[in-house]
Amino acid sequence: MHLAYPAVLAVLLFCVGLYGVLARRNAILVLMAVELMLNAVNLNLVAFDVWLRDTLHAGQALTLFTIAIAAAEIGIGLAIVLLVYRNRGSSDIDRLRDLRESGGPPGGDSSGGSRDEKSVAPATDNDAESGSDQRVQGPAAGRRHA
Repeated sequence: MHLAYPAVLAVLLFCVGLYGVLARRNAILVLMAVELMLNAVNLNLVAFDVWLRDTLHAGQALTLFTIAIAAAEIGIGLAIVLLVYRNRGSSDIDRLRDLRESGGPPGGDSSGGSRDEKSVAPATDNDAESGSDQRVQGPAAGRRHA
């Protein structure tokens, strides 16, 4: 077996994954790009293990271990991304980095208190006449329930 074919394919896969990590802003797509890079490394491990026939197939065993670790990593990573999306409303990496640097949640309130500790806006006469109650603050403030 020629070593050049899987090595070139692994380099191409790694470059596509690296481009995905550097160019994409969605956290799920970045996780997928990291997995693509790990698969390129696994392809190299298997290719060199087959090319060096005198070994005990340690490259293939290491590849199986890497696949198991990658499966756990993607499961935990997707769970974290899902929780961040539920709490922040976005999985955009740049936007989350800006929120961390500013120290505040999406609404701009940087008091650090939880949603239960925030003050509730009093109802006005205009709210009572229109039948709408605007006392809810937080992510559900703009939503109306039927």
